[in-house]
Amino acid sequence: MTEFLIGVVAVLAVLGLFQIFFLRGPDLRAFDGPVGQRHGVDRPPSAEHGALVSSLGGISAALKSVPRRQHLAWLRRYMDTAFPLDDPSVRIIPADAGGVPAEWVLAPNADPERRLLYIHGGAWTMGSPTSHRRLTAKFSEVADAAVLAIDYRLMPEHPRMAGIEDCRTAWRWMTDHGPEGAAPARAMFVAGDSAGGNLTLSLIAWLRDQGLRAPDAAVALSPATDATLGSPSLKGNLETDPMLGPLFKALARIPRTMLLWGGWAQSRRRPCHPVVSPVFGDLSGLPPVLVQASEAEMLFDDARRYVNKAVAAGSPATLQTWPHMVHVWQLFHPDLPEGQEALREIGAFLRARP
Repeated sequence: MTEFLIGVVAVLAVLGLFQIFFLRGPDLRAFDGPVGQRHGVDRPPSAEHGALVSSLGGISAALKSVPRRQHLAWLRRYMDTAFPLDDPSVRIIPADAGGVPAEWVLAPNADPERRLLYIHGGAWTMGSPTSHRRLTAKFSEVADAAVLAIDYRLMPEHPRMAGIEDCRTAWRWMTDHGPEGAAPARAMFVAGDSAGGNLTLSLIAWLRDQGLRAPDAAVALSPATDATLGSPSLKGNLETDPMLGPLFKALARIPRTMLLWGGWAQSRRRPCHPVVSPVFGDLSGLPPVLVQASEAEMLFDDARRYVNKAVAAGSPATLQTWPHMVHVWQLFHPDLPEGQEALREIGAFLRARP
């Protein structure tokens, strides 16, 4: 009996060490310091933001009447209809980006030699170019660029790496193709929100490592950067995040160990591998990066730690935060004043590049 207990303790010890060193990755608490450029700290959130927060409760209520096995399909339909583009002056041109379904989004007078790859969010399981047209149209306007919005492969129908490969393929294709056909680009950018922000930051590190053309700048909105679930704000902001909080409250009750093993099984990558957790990678030698996040959202520390680590590595990264906003509040422009403000900052950042 004693030998059996000793064996059990030894196995548990090995599994614990494996989790710490193989799944969790290095300790990132050293990058919990500076917050960056804080906006809106001298004023309360707008009335429009209050109305938005109230409306989000309707999503959770509606999901309660949907069978759990149909939740993903329901959320996908919701995302594709929640943010319609109502500007007839914006052109939408279907594209095949080297085998990746995509569309060009062009605001009036957008420069086709300035190109921006946009990678939509949606927890790697939902979202599309259609769901983000209102935002990609605004990016085209503020960046004075043709935006290539890609329909990368989603989970669970496809493995995590399939979407990552689609982003890489689309970037290489965009270097030589514009909305009017084959033509070189004068300036190139990449941007994404949430899961798309994760894919954006993963892409720029891969381009550096491959010696391929780097973007002139990158923008990540509320990016997920740490798949090990180590950011304090994941739990600390659970109650202040009206969008992600209700959706992921159940996951917060599951032991982190189980979630880490599940993440490894799902992606076949260590949760701390830089391809899925950009914050754990080498963040030196990156192009200028602008990250925007809400101090109230669950992914706040994902954003803060990434920028602080990139700055420590010598890369020109900037963090801009707002104190009360919902996750990816930029999507809710033009109704949301804070969304308009954030997009003006993005425009100034991108237009400062050639």
